[in-house]
Amino acid sequence: MSIHFYEPRQGHGLPHDPFNAIVGPRPIGWISSLSASGVRNLAPYSFFNAFNYVPPIVGFASIGAKDTLRNVQETGEFVWNLATRSLAEAMNASCAAVGPEVDEFTLAGLTPTPSRLVAAPRVAESPVAFECKVTQIIQLQQASGETVPTWLVLGEVVGVHIAASSLKDGIYDTATAGHILRAGGPADYFSVGPEQLFQMRRPR
Repeated sequence: MSIHFYEPRQGHGLPHDPFNAIVGPRPIGWISSLSASGVRNLAPYSFFNAFNYVPPIVGFASIGAKDTLRNVQETGEFVWNLATRSLAEAMNASCAAVGPEVDEFTLAGLTPTPSRLVAAPRVAESPVAFECKVTQIIQLQQASGETVPTWLVLGEVVGVHIAASSLKDGIYDTATAGHILRAGGPADYFSVGPEQLFQMRRPR
């Protein structure tokens, strides 16, 4: 097997950085937040995942001190909204590089709807939303100890909204919910559907 090896600090030597493509496809962290002054914000993050089960904890990484990071630092709250195939274009519109005074809900043609336990609104059109309270904000660092301008935001999920249509016999049906995932190419995404579903039981 021929192997392409590289040290990231010296460059990958390829037309496009393969790191994101290898660690993927990844869930999209479509995060809604509210500034201390009450301005709504909505932005997708390509580094997002779940990190604990009980209590449920999710996290996203902000590469650079963006509006979402400042909002969660100020308020200690955010909402994760599920990005689906039918919402892909709106999700993409919400990542426009605009000033902190711009409401991305309006920009993307989406409906903000109140959450129950946090002040930040959720996306009414999204079939799933997690209301979150910030537990930790950690600035990442290199192996040398030098900090990098990326912050990992972790939040405990304190409220969950699920559209009834996404529940089949009381079980969340990932295969038909329409999840989309971020891939590694400059404009690449994947969708999840029933054709990707297979089952394996854990060994006893």
